[in-house]
Amino acid sequence: MEYVLIGGNELFMTAGGKKSYTVEDIERLPEGERAELIDGKMYRMASPTLTHQDMLSWFTIKIGMYIMEHGGKCRVLPAPFAVYILDDDRNYVEPDISVICDESRLDEKGCHGAPDWIIEIVSPSSKYMDYVKKLNLYETAGVREYWIVDPVQKSVTVYGLEKEEGPALHSFSAKVKAGIYEDLVLDFGEYGA
Repeated sequence: MEYVLIGGNELFMTAGGKKSYTVEDIERLPEGERAELIDGKMYRMASPTLTHQDMLSWFTIKIGMYIMEHGGKCRVLPAPFAVYILDDDRNYVEPDISVICDESRLDEKGCHGAPDWIIEIVSPSSKYMDYVKKLNLYETAGVREYWIVDPVQKSVTVYGLEKEEGPALHSFSAKVKAGIYEDLVLDFGEYGA
């Protein structure tokens, strides 16, 4: 298999030059190999860093505790977790955090349709994917809220897609309110960043 660098991520291409992929191709990847599919193009996912995993755990715990304490019906599911975002065979993503409030979208394979809230923890190699490709895909799919967390810049960009709100930029010294809940505020000062 040869790789072509596109926007900081590697696009898989077979020796035969296959340029359009389906979910079936994702499912045939070797054990341990992860990729996402956007409009039939497959993008390799790099191994996460310690900072990424630490932040992923923090979000999972904070959001999960909030849901449990409030008797919420939503589920917080960290990556790797399959999201068939448009419920078709040309789009498949594994958001860092997916908050899903409609149980009917879930089965043992993953989420079929748009999660209510997605958080992506950006890395230098994933900026184009997170800020452009995924933003467009998530907006098209009907994701209600999308956060891009940048540990290097120590910032959080919040998109209220359901309300068609432009992005709101917050620093890690801020307390950031989740739009899909009335009273969930994440205090990045608690994270220790």
